[in-house]
Amino acid sequence: MSRFEQQYSEWLANNLERENNHRRQELLSKGLGHGTVEFLRSVWFPAVGNLEHLYPEWEVRDFNNGYRYLDLAYRPGGAKGGIEIQGYGPHARDLDVRRFKDLCRRHCLLALDGWSFLPIAYPSIVEEPQQCQQLVLAFVGKFTATDVPASLTWLEAEALRYARRLLRPFTPMELREHLKVTIKHARRILHQLVDRQLLDIVSGTQRSRTYQLRV
Repeated sequence: MSRFEQQYSEWLANNLERENNHRRQELLSKGLGHGTVEFLRSVWFPAVGNLEHLYPEWEVRDFNNGYRYLDLAYRPGGAKGGIEIQGYGPHARDLDVRRFKDLCRRHCLLALDGWSFLPIAYPSIVEEPQQCQQLVLAFVGKFTATDVPASLTWLEAEALRYARRLLRPFTPMELREHLKVTIKHARRILHQLVDRQLLDIVSGTQRSRTYQLRV
């Protein structure tokens, strides 16, 4: 059994054991959908390294006093992060007007209730897992921006948080403007984070390199 499979089994069992809501218990007892499992296996776990603060089939109320369920809720410190895996089969291609309107309404209700929502297309999980991992790291960074190694200086820590918030490589000049330091100091910080294996050099020569968060 792989490390992911072991942690996944324990995580799902713990969620089921601790749940008192019979509606959610019933959903969890059936197991998670293929798309959700593949997202966790190929995207979330390689990027984050654990399944902490994740809750499958999370129940939310709608304005009609009914119940809706998120594929995954990410709730560190009570935060509201919602993740849903969007399939692309006949269901998605042939979505009728009523279901399309309901999907848009669902997203609106989540946003109005304070949720940050991350929809992930299943084809992207299969074809572009590293891009999805970058999205996940940026998503997690919205809620855990302070979760950095204690050994970092405050400028190094803020540089790492900055990298987490971006979905693209960035230059030393961009970091210099963000930190309000000299370009020489910005490059020194970046080199230190690369040495610590927290950032990767993406491209460029010595003086025009770009950097991004290590996946």
